[in-house]
Amino acid sequence: MQLRQIALVARDLQGVVDDLCAVLGIEVCFRDPGVEEFGLHNALMPIGTSFLEVVSPLREGTTAGRLLERRRGDGGYMVIVQVDDLAAERKRIEELGVRIVWQVALSDAATIHLHPRDVGAAIVSFDEMRPPESWRWAGPEWRAHVHTDVTRRLVGAELQSPDPRALAERWSRVFARPVRELADGSHSLSLDGGALRFVGDLDGRGEGLSGIDVEVADPLEVVHRARARGVSAGVDVVELGGVRVRLVRAE
Repeated sequence: MQLRQIALVARDLQGVVDDLCAVLGIEVCFRDPGVEEFGLHNALMPIGTSFLEVVSPLREGTTAGRLLERRRGDGGYMVIVQVDDLAAERKRIEELGVRIVWQVALSDAATIHLHPRDVGAAIVSFDEMRPPESWRWAGPEWRAHVHTDVTRRLVGAELQSPDPRALAERWSRVFARPVRELADGSHSLSLDGGALRFVGDLDGRGEGLSGIDVEVADPLEVVHRARARGVSAGVDVVELGGVRVRLVRAE
């Protein structure tokens, strides 16, 4: 299981995209007309071979719009994981009693979206690609838009909850991966090339996808970029799109 894409939700799509691109040194590779089915428009940006997406509602009554209201602003929306055998994962998910809210099977890609009430904190998507190194959702020319001089890789996501241990245990069952408790009291679930962290409700906005972890060449440069745009930034974290972007120095 590989963490392949994180989706954020924003009221002002282009404003958030502009900040992400300027601060993280990335660029838009694709805008998917297919998300209009969900009442959304979007933009995708590659970070190495993984992706950051921003979606925004086009009409009233969307799941994304309700999330913006419930969490009082922009924030995390989806965690998308690539798997080798979606049929096997689907069988396991159904045996757990987790509901599938959307699915599609195409010649080069297949996906299932899991009901957020059954998982907690975010919509989870399991995706299989053919060939595995491809990523249909990012369009046919995404490789031409990859820039790694500032931001190298997407390496994790942070999910917050008033009861992070219980949330971690739910995700552990869904992902069939063990969870370990860290020294700071948070919990971590390892994926191939990354990890999901489960923390307390740090900002008072309730349960949700509250952060992403990115590997960068120089955290200080990213902090300077953020401050130049008037974006809140600390020593190793910047606030973008309603989430905490934790900066991990590349080794």
